[in-house]
Amino acid sequence: MKTIDLRSDTVTLPTPAMRQAIAAAPLGDDVFGEDPTINKLQQMAAEIMDKEAALLVASGTMGNLVSILTHCSRGDEVILGDQSHTFYYEVGGISALGGIQTHTIPNQPDGTLKLSDMAAAIRPDGSHFPPTKLICLENTQNRCGGVILKPDYMNSVAELAKQNNLKIHLDGARIFNAAVALGIDVKELVKDADSLMFCLSKGLAAPVGSVICGSAEFIKKAHKIRKMVGGGMRQAGIIAAAGIVALEQMIDRLAEDHKNANKLAKAIAQIKGFSINLDAVQTNIVYFDLDSENITAQQVVERAKQKGVLLLNLGPKSFRMVTHYGIESDDIETTISALSQTMEQLIK
Repeated sequence: MKTIDLRSDTVTLPTPAMRQAIAAAPLGDDVFGEDPTINKLQQMAAEIMDKEAALLVASGTMGNLVSILTHCSRGDEVILGDQSHTFYYEVGGISALGGIQTHTIPNQPDGTLKLSDMAAAIRPDGSHFPPTKLICLENTQNRCGGVILKPDYMNSVAELAKQNNLKIHLDGARIFNAAVALGIDVKELVKDADSLMFCLSKGLAAPVGSVICGSAEFIKKAHKIRKMVGGGMRQAGIIAAAGIVALEQMIDRLAEDHKNANKLAKAIAQIKGFSINLDAVQTNIVYFDLDSENITAQQVVERAKQKGVLLLNLGPKSFRMVTHYGIESDDIETTISALSQTMEQLIK
C-alpha cells in the first residue's frame, strides 16, 4: 500500500533532474567563494527577487536567524507575530544566540499584523526601553493556514517602517506559493522587504537548503554571521545544484498543489465530525478541526495511518495537511476516502 504523506511539504523527494544535477555539479570551496554551482544559485536567486545579492544557508531557520542577527545587535527588539515561525518554531534562537528581544503582537486570521498594533509596539526613545530595529513578516503565513500577505499590505508596512527608521525581514519560506496563487511576479511581494529568506526544500522539492536575499552590504555581513553559526558548508554545490533545478522547473507546478489542497479542503468540509475554514485555504496548507467530543485527534491520525494516509496532529482537536510534489489528484481521492471511513468508524 502506498503511503500518502501529507504531514508537510518538507517530505518531498528530489526530482530525477535534481538527482542528475547533484551528481554532475561542478564543485569548489564555498567558504572561499569558489563553488561555481553555489555562485550560480545565489546569482539566480538575487535576480529572481530583484535584490543585489543572495546567500545559500542550510535551512529556513538558519536563514531567519542569520538575517535577524545581521539586522540587529544584542539588546535590540524585533516586532513579530505571535503565530510566526520565528517565534513559534525556531527554538528562541534570536534571543538565545543574539540577545535580541521579541515583541510579539497578534497575527490576524488573514496572517497580517495590524498596522496600529505595530505602531504601538515601537518603543519610544528612552533609557528604559530596548531600541526597536526590525519588523518580521511571514508569507505565506504557516500557522494561519498558508494565507497570503498581498503587495498592498507589504507596501503599508514599508511606509510604517520607513517613518520609524525600521527594517523589514520577510520569512518567505513559501513565498513562491504566494506569488503563484496571486498570479504575480514574486518581485512584487518582496520589493518592500530589506531582506528575505525562501526555502528550496518545501514546495520546490529540493532535498535541503534556503536562500537569503538583500543588499550587497547586508549579504556581506550575513556571510560572516553564517560562518559564526556554523553555516560554512564547503563543497555545498551538491545542495545548490538541486536548488537551481527547483528555481528553473518547480515554481509553476505549485499551482497543482494549490488545486489539490482546495479539493481536499472542500471534501473535508463535507465529512461529519470535521470543521474547516475554507477561506483560509489559499495555497497548499489545510488546517482543520475535530468537532466530535468523544474522539481525539490522535485517534484520527492513527486510523488514517492504518489506511496509508499521514497527517499532522497539532493538538487534541486540530490537524494540518500539506499538498506537495509527489501527491497527485488520485492521492487526494484516496485521502478523502480514508478520512471519511475513519470518521465513520470512530463516530459509531
